[in-house]
Amino acid sequence: MAQVTVTLDANLAIDVMMLSGTKNPQDAVELVLRDYLARGRRTGARTGDAGDGQRAAQERPAVQEG
Repeated sequence: MAQVTVTLDANLAIDVMMLSGTKNPQDAVELVLRDYLARGRRTGARTGDAGDGQRAAQERPAVQEG
């Protein structure tokens, strides 16, 4: 697995560690990122993507009045 090095504010990392109950900053950040991705996937599954809205708009029949 590839690794990425990031510089963070120490107080931010400590706050995340306290909220998440993790013992080190790396575990805390990884947990937050995994949660963020899971939420994004759940939201995408509920709402669909931008292409779904365009497809639905194109399939609507024209309203005829008269």
